[in-house]
Amino acid sequence: MTVQTDVPVQTDARAQTGVPAQTGVPAQTDAPAPEGVRPEPDVLTERRPWGAFEQFTLNEPSTVKIIYVEPGQRLSLQRHRDRDELWVALDPGAVFEVAGRRTLPEVGERVLIRAGQTHRLGSDGPAVRVMEIAFGNFDEDDIERLEDSYGRA
Repeated sequence: MTVQTDVPVQTDARAQTGVPAQTGVPAQTDAPAPEGVRPEPDVLTERRPWGAFEQFTLNEPSTVKIIYVEPGQRLSLQRHRDRDELWVALDPGAVFEVAGRRTLPEVGERVLIRAGQTHRLGSDGPAVRVMEIAFGNFDEDDIERLEDSYGRA
């Protein structure tokens, strides 16, 4: 799946195929998830003669969005009751704020946001795009805004 054609060349071992580093998602474990918590999604990477692909979901309910953030703007600080979200940075300059921790992800870097965790997405300058994959019951009315620059909190 090609999501952007003007991504800078990466310096990790998979740069030759364009497969991004997986630094944003913790390593998988065989331990079961606590009761009532969805297991962390497996992201499968497969190499092929022509390159590689990453598979984020397989035959499971999910909602996929590309979020566009204008230069220097940010979404509300929010949380959700009924869904987890996996964010994948598609452009340089994205800012991820999750559970009070602010990171500037590399292109292709991922972060998993659990239901109930506070989070905010922003731009550190240029316009940015982030792919969001939501797991669980997706409903825009599930947003609890805690802070908002546009008067919606």
